[in-house]
Amino acid sequence: MQKIQLKAEARELKTRDSKQLRKTGLIPAELYGYKTENTHISVNMIELQKIVREAGESTILELVLPDGSNKNVIIKAIDYHYLTTLPIHVDFMSVNMTEKLTTNIALEFTGEAMAVKALGGTLVTMLNEVEVECLPTDLPQSIEVDISKLETFEDIILVKDLVVSTGVEIKTDLEEPVAKVQEPRDMDAELAEDSVSEEEAVAAVAGEDKAEDDKTEDKE
Repeated sequence: MQKIQLKAEARELKTRDSKQLRKTGLIPAELYGYKTENTHISVNMIELQKIVREAGESTILELVLPDGSNKNVIIKAIDYHYLTTLPIHVDFMSVNMTEKLTTNIALEFTGEAMAVKALGGTLVTMLNEVEVECLPTDLPQSIEVDISKLETFEDIILVKDLVVSTGVEIKTDLEEPVAKVQEPRDMDAELAEDSVSEEEAVAAVAGEDKAEDDKTEDKE
């Protein structure tokens, strides 16, 4: 397994707030987990982005701590700025390399669905990640979903159809849908239905008005 290192720096909550920290190219982080006390640290934002881009969020990292010691960790969560989409905070969880862990793995959709290409449908994805259990050494960066299996509008890919390596167990409900292709909308039919609905609504209003007029005449 390829070792990816990320250097962490000490972070004092009282002396530097998060905004000031980010101006220096660092983002606040928390470290917790196996044989680890909750620790406030910071990491280089560009280095973190590079790791996530090249290896994914589920990769085991060797976090180099300020005291020189190393911890095997996974990225448990990343918070992103709602406008810039840049990372603004990250949680690292220390793991025991000989003990199974449970985490979410991103799905990577590959191939081409004939129901999209030939039939003009629209690909609909219901899941972007699934929960798995495995040893840290078996942790996949992502799980491929081959959408070329979607040849008709009746075809659907379920969690149980996903292929994972030996040692990786998917914990998400196996019958849960992952992807399908939706039929193209018949705009002419929808417009015709809308037109009929409008005519029915006008007729209904006219009928109510006539009934109201009849009641008024009866009273007179």
